[in-house]
This record gives sequence, C-alpha cells and structure tokens, in this order.
Amino acid sequence: MTGLRQMLRVEIRLFLREPVTAFMAVGLPALILAGLGAVPALRRPDDLFDGHSLIGYFAPSLLVMTLATAGLTSLANVLAGYRERGVLRRLAVTPARPAALLAAQLLLHLTVSGLAATLLIAVGRVAFGVPLPGHLLGFATAYLLGAAALFALGLLVAAVAPNQRVAGGTAGVLFLLTMFLGGAYLPRFLLPDVVNRVGAFSPPGVQALFDAWHGAPPRPAHLLTMALVALLAGTVAATSFRWE
Repeated sequence: MTGLRQMLRVEIRLFLREPVTAFMAVGLPALILAGLGAVPALRRPDDLFDGHSLIGYFAPSLLVMTLATAGLTSLANVLAGYRERGVLRRLAVTPARPAALLAAQLLLHLTVSGLAATLLIAVGRVAFGVPLPGHLLGFATAYLLGAAALFALGLLVAAVAPNQRVAGGTAGVLFLLTMFLGGAYLPRFLLPDVVNRVGAFSPPGVQALFDAWHGAPPRPAHLLTMALVALLAGTVAATSFRWE
C-alpha cells in the first residue's frame, strides 16, 4: 500500500506538470457546456427533448467525453509510452513493482474523469439550471461501469500495441468512435435510430447515463453489457500485458 501511495503521488505530480493538458482533461466538457449555455435558445425547454433544454439533453453525452479522454487516449498512451521507454522494465527490479504503477494510473485517471464529471454537473446546475442526476444510485452505477468498460479497453490497447505510436493511433480511433456513438459530436436526436441503439450498448453506455440523469433507472441490459465488456477486455489485457 505504501508503494502504491508513493507511486500515485509521483503520477499526480507528472500529470500536473502539464497544466494545459490537465485543464483540458478536467475542464473541457464543462467549457463546452458553458459555451452552448451562452446561447439563450439552447437553455429553453423544448418538447423535442421531452421538456428538457438542449444543454440538459446534451449533458450526458459530454460525460462520454470525460470517460473517453481519461480511459482511452490518456491511459493507453501513458502505459504504452512507459513500456516503450523501459520504465516498466526498470520498475520490475525495484520495490515499486509495475503493478503499483498500473494501479496508480487507474486511480489517477478515474479521479480525473470524476472531477471532470463533477465540474460538468456543477456548471450545468449552477449556471444554467440543468437538473442534477435524478436517479443517483443508477447514475453512479452506470458511470462506474461505463468507466470500467472504457478503462479496460484502454488497458487492452496498451497491452497489445507494440509501441506508443500504434497505441495512440488505435486509442484515437476508438475515441472518435466512442464520441460519435455517445452523441458527443452530434446530439443523439440527430443520429439515426440504429446508431443510437448501437451507442446504447457501446462503452460507456450513454443511454444508461441519460436515463439515470433524467430520473429513470438504467436498463439492466445496458449495465450488464458494460460489466461484460469490462470483464472481457480487462481479462484479455491482464493476460497479454507486456512489462517489457
């Protein structure tokens, strides 16, 4: 446990050495919401969104950005880069084992995504009156399972990619696909029904986040899918991860 705490402190300091990257990871979704909220028409309730405003309807999709940024692009790139530079190999012969670094990275990125989500919710509520998530238990469950699924995919990319360049490219493709299916590029009401159905069962499960935010319990099938993705991708990543 001491080794994990020390490693986590080191990783936090390294993360904060890039203040622009840190700000973008935590603040960009809230900044996008604030930009949309600055348009009065987007703050007005509309029957098209079941009585919600556009920014209230769009907010759950911005949660997809918080998770995809941390779980795919950042996590996969950092771990693949550490292996390529020999950091993991050197750690293997020190008291700070590579597994401690892996755990520290997961905790760091989960915390960063959680801070980004909290800031997004707070800005939406305080600045624009967006309702808080109505089904808190369902929302927390959907968020954590969605995070587990995306983080497991990020670990899988880091595990199988031969170098950081391939890891970054692969994670980038998955990031773009995740953002599209999650309605972060186009609001989901503008997407074809088939895309929305696929997105509902694709990590991080935007439909479960949407349902819980607007007061309905997430559907078990959506939650179960996220759990299965996390289990399968995490298992493959654990069995194929190379420390050198």
